[in-house]
Amino acid sequence: MRRLVSIFTEQLEEALKIGPKANLSPFSNSIENVVITGLGGSGIGGEIATQLVANQLKVPVVINNDYSLPEFVSSKTLVIVSSFSGNTEETLAALKIAQDKKAEIACITSGGKLADIAKENNYKLLVLPLAFSPRAMLTYSVVQQFFLLAHYGLIDSSYIEDVQNTIALLNREVDEIKDLAHQTALALNSKTAVLYIESGLEGVAVRMRQQINENSKALCWHHVIPEMNHNELVGWAGGKEEYAVIMLRTSYEHYRSSVRMNISKEIINKQTSTLLEIKAKGESKIEQAFYHILFGDWTSIYLAELNRVDDVEVKVIDYLKSELAKI
Repeated sequence: MRRLVSIFTEQLEEALKIGPKANLSPFSNSIENVVITGLGGSGIGGEIATQLVANQLKVPVVINNDYSLPEFVSSKTLVIVSSFSGNTEETLAALKIAQDKKAEIACITSGGKLADIAKENNYKLLVLPLAFSPRAMLTYSVVQQFFLLAHYGLIDSSYIEDVQNTIALLNREVDEIKDLAHQTALALNSKTAVLYIESGLEGVAVRMRQQINENSKALCWHHVIPEMNHNELVGWAGGKEEYAVIMLRTSYEHYRSSVRMNISKEIINKQTSTLLEIKAKGESKIEQAFYHILFGDWTSIYLAELNRVDDVEVKVIDYLKSELAKI
């Protein structure tokens, strides 16, 4: 996993080339809403992408992580089906419903049943390179979501320049990011990580939580500002030193959310001495989001080393799938 994280920016560069090479056919009908369906590392890419271009989106977008689809799905719905393996059972079940509802379907995968179905039905298909772990391919997923949304005229193409600037930023800052991640992993060692971020970039915190879960083999939770100010903040009355808080900050926070985070920090600091504030670098929201994503990826790698665990294996998920296959 370390090797794949170390080529993060190379993946971003390659990801930008996939969409244009696909030569997708034009689509002239109107799209009234979008559903992005996927699980795990394949699903979070859609959430992150849509949050990063929320100010451009011309129609509602729903992120779906289930076997079913919302009832509103129709022939005027774009359903983006994302499964790295192409064999995720929940995603394939949702795809069947999209087919029954005559939705416009576009697929993101490296192969498997999803690629076969897409080819058989002439669905728009973006093919990702093969890798041993879906979570290591987030860069490809996010960029392909951008490409599809732009292809259907739902956002403009400014994401391309933002991703190119992101690559330059991360290449400049990688040593600092890795050092910051290492120090963070040391602070998290033997503690339970708690992540906070403004709600508009929740997907970034979800990604870091997933990486700590899967790479570091550790529990972690996250919440968002301002919502946590209306519930979880009260729970810190029972806070303990076993919790380590990471606040992921950006310059795009609503000014009232920024104030809320500062006050929340004061309150939480009275209950735990381990509270880290990570401020993203970069000009655009895309740059700052990927700064945090790379920081989170490296933190999970260093924490895995401290925990002396294999950052690749997910035996418990493999066991779950094998048991489900028997039913």
